[in-house]
Amino acid sequence: MSAEAAAAPVAIHRALAPEEAARADFYALVARLLQRAPDAMLLAELAAAPALPADGDRALADAWRELAAASAAAQPAGVAVEYDELFAGVGKAPVSIYAGFYSGAPAVDHPRVRIRGDLAQLGLAPQAGTEPEDHFGVIFDAMRVLAAGGAGRGPASLAEQRRFFERHVMPAAPRFLAAVGAARQSHYYRRVAALAAAFVALETESFQLD
Repeated sequence: MSAEAAAAPVAIHRALAPEEAARADFYALVARLLQRAPDAMLLAELAAAPALPADGDRALADAWRELAAASAAAQPAGVAVEYDELFAGVGKAPVSIYAGFYSGAPAVDHPRVRIRGDLAQLGLAPQAGTEPEDHFGVIFDAMRVLAAGGAGRGPASLAEQRRFFERHVMPAAPRFLAAVGAARQSHYYRRVAALAAAFVALETESFQLD
């Protein structure tokens, strides 16, 4: 699922600063890898991706290097099976990919309801027929749109990004990513979880400093 802007006048927006574009790219990648298993093209792109700068965040750089190495060794069919075993499984999935599982919130205050309301306030709406709003692929993709803009809208303000992040990423994503990393079915996705966890930690620190 992708978050899309509601109908709005077309406007020309300034290009993102490099660091903001990089943030949006990380959100986009994590969202894509959580929405479905990577295909051969994406695995090849990740395997060939250059290392992150040595003077940046060490945990993120290490996780990026390990994901690139895992992508070089992975076979698309095997990763697809792993994705299904982790997040679909037979009966109850070993790892829930929905934020609501980690919140313990009652149905009346389910994260899905809050996310839907917050997306509407931001002028965003899910595509018809896609995953529920509390799917982590949807949540990360919403952050991608807030960071980069798209579909006729510019990036959200940092205050709006921080609010969405603190309401919908921080409360559940660390527990979800820890569960992915600990699952016995997780091999390639252990590296995906490590990258996402390092990025979420960096974003958490950055938002606290802003």
